[in-house]
Amino acid sequence: MKPFDVYPLFDIEPVKAAGSWLWDKSGNKYLDFYGGHAVISVGHAHPHYTARLKSQLEKISFYSNAVQNSLQEELAEKLGRFSGYPDYSLFLCNSGAEANENALKLASFRNGRKKIIAFGNSFHGRTSAAVAATHDPSITTSINRQHEVKFLPFDDEALAAMNIGSDVCAVIIEGIQGVGGIREPAATFLKKLRELCDRHQAVLILDEVQSGYGRTGKFFAHQFAEIGPDLITVAKGMGNGFPIGGVLISPAFEAKHGLLGTTFGGNHLACAAGLAVLEIMEKEKLVEHAQQTGETLMEKIRSIDGIKEVRGKGLMIGLETEAPAALVRKTLLEKYRIFTGSSGDKKTIRLLPPLNTGKTEVDYFLSALSAVTASQLIQK
Repeated sequence: MKPFDVYPLFDIEPVKAAGSWLWDKSGNKYLDFYGGHAVISVGHAHPHYTARLKSQLEKISFYSNAVQNSLQEELAEKLGRFSGYPDYSLFLCNSGAEANENALKLASFRNGRKKIIAFGNSFHGRTSAAVAATHDPSITTSINRQHEVKFLPFDDEALAAMNIGSDVCAVIIEGIQGVGGIREPAATFLKKLRELCDRHQAVLILDEVQSGYGRTGKFFAHQFAEIGPDLITVAKGMGNGFPIGGVLISPAFEAKHGLLGTTFGGNHLACAAGLAVLEIMEKEKLVEHAQQTGETLMEKIRSIDGIKEVRGKGLMIGLETEAPAALVRKTLLEKYRIFTGSSGDKKTIRLLPPLNTGKTEVDYFLSALSAVTASQLIQK
């Protein structure tokens, strides 16, 4: 048997990591400015993170959700307080797709409807309803297309008002689109969606799987718009590499035994990872650090020749280059050993470094980017 070949792979095998750096099996050192799809939030192999998991592993790593697990209570309390949603409840699962799947299911339980409003260039995961709400027909199949989903453009309030009515179950939108190319909905648009959902008893779901957990300079990207969603989905940076996801659920939802369920979600090791991340973020003030570092980084990128546009907030950054983005990424990786990310928008490079990325790493990236774009301009 061999792995099912669904991933195009770089000819690189990282075997060690620390902070914002990776080393491959030949000893070559790489700067990680992508964090494995925004997963690495507090840096690779953070000593507190590894110690927390080792300690938990020596006690108990797993038992089912049929027994008490005080780590779940501790994680829910800390997450609620740190995120600004202390009165919400937390359902723990294993991934962002699973979080969105459960959020959509909760919405339908609440109002008995099935129509979903999603947005162009969205990405919500690869499970059944989540992938149906993802604006990429290449990763959906007939069984997914049976869901009733209407895709709308960003920031068109009139069109939203025409399509969000009493037949809509849920509106799902990313705080900032990641795969879609670091596209941010206007604050006024998010407020309009909140108003329309309230008017028609539809459920507003904010997908903060990539844009949450302090990456933008607030705990959640939607908090810049000063709205309160009914459901918030999280994953990626929540566990710094350990599989964990969750749904933050407003007090308007009533919990019932059997309503949702998961085998592995909220297990002891996952909770230990989630707690370690929040403890590090709080102690090291990483939300504030992400905002300050991101502002500096974006300002300096804008001054580099060959850069057409820079978008984003904090350390969730999209940049468009005059040279083909794929060529810039390839050169950054092969010549300067820097990992960056692609997006569905082929013109955009995604930067999603760990939230504790420092000045040394920023300066190295800027120097390399400047050299790459300058060389591409000369070739043109």
